[in-house]
Amino acid sequence: MADSEQLTVGVVKETRPGENRVALVPKLVERLAKRGLRIVVERGAGAGARFADEAYTAAGAVIGDAWSAQVVLKVAPPTPGETGKLQAGQLLIGFLNPRGDVDGIAVLNKAGVRAFAVEAIPRISRAQAMDALSSQSSVAGYRAVLLAAQKLPRFFPMLTTAAGTVPPAKVLVLGAGVAGLQALATAKRLGAQTTGYDVRPEVGEQVRSIGAQFLDLGIEAAGEGGYARELTEDERAEQQRRLTEAITRFDVVITTALVPGRRAPTLVTAEAVKGMPAGGVVVDLAGESGGNCELTRPGEDVVEHDVTIAAPLNLAAEMPQHASELYARNVTELLELMVDAEGALALDFSDEVVAGACVAGRPAEPEAAEATEAAEATEATEAAEATEAAEATEAAEATEATEAAEATEAAEATEAAESAVPEEGDE
Repeated sequence: MADSEQLTVGVVKETRPGENRVALVPKLVERLAKRGLRIVVERGAGAGARFADEAYTAAGAVIGDAWSAQVVLKVAPPTPGETGKLQAGQLLIGFLNPRGDVDGIAVLNKAGVRAFAVEAIPRISRAQAMDALSSQSSVAGYRAVLLAAQKLPRFFPMLTTAAGTVPPAKVLVLGAGVAGLQALATAKRLGAQTTGYDVRPEVGEQVRSIGAQFLDLGIEAAGEGGYARELTEDERAEQQRRLTEAITRFDVVITTALVPGRRAPTLVTAEAVKGMPAGGVVVDLAGESGGNCELTRPGEDVVEHDVTIAAPLNLAAEMPQHASELYARNVTELLELMVDAEGALALDFSDEVVAGACVAGRPAEPEAAEATEAAEATEATEAAEATEAAEATEAAEATEATEAAEATEAAEATEAAESAVPEEGDE
């Protein structure tokens, strides 16, 4: 695929169970079409998110074979069967799980597919509009609170009625990232009494800014240069003990702590669950990575010690329309970075966003290419010098042989001349 060609962008239908999102929505098809891109949408691709095929065609897309497009847009990582549909030279953009699915990335590499993982986009100011992790985490945080409210056998808000006053539910959110802050804000809107906790004490201000309290466990971990130092084993044990004690005071606990490429940390112990009020709810958003709760069963709802523990695996897909709109904006921003004003592919791997997102089919690093070129030049120079030295040696040997031959010839001539001179008395 030459960089000068106009791009054809394919929007495929997601096939993983429960995945209702779509990678591009009709109103952004129109935006990309104005950039000169041709959009091909697989039939029914937007049905799960309630975007009809007719809405795509009205926006300028065509319904057809999206898998043969030069650029293929997805939400979830491709299944083995879907990977088999891709050809060498195609571009793939989507959530690809590069740290958790190393084998899948290797298959894409071997197939010659250039793949860009949206979760690998550097989290810098310039790339905020492309940050799909944040957009989908915001959806998940919102849905987590609704799920908790549905499963809690009590009201979230405080109610004053003729029959008496109902106190508000107490909600604790562990992890004050995008999902955690959205969960706190949503629970606050529903009238709950909200508290947030994070191992980074500096986020306390963000937690308070949305009307929640910040849980201070009283363990100081400030290090040099504004960074947190690593806790000692004793401090870590004390931190867990205090957190376990604090959890027992809440009706709802929502956990959001994830570590990329690693198992999620355990924050809610079985002891903590046992101490929660009867009817309490734990919503574990880290279920896909093993869970933040010791009793979590990923993808299942379980009841232990009269507490419901829910570990949904793809909450964003449960609100597919807005989740798709947000994701489509992220993907559109990334696509627009990859093409020029005429709609031709113009990948610039000196751009940290493009280079950071590319997880398969990455071109050779410039430094490596320069080093290889320099090594080859050095090798060629050394070979030339060796050849020149060999030729010089051969020439020297030839000269020496010539001189020896000439000396021999001169000696023989002299000897012949001397033998031709008559001795005294011969006349």
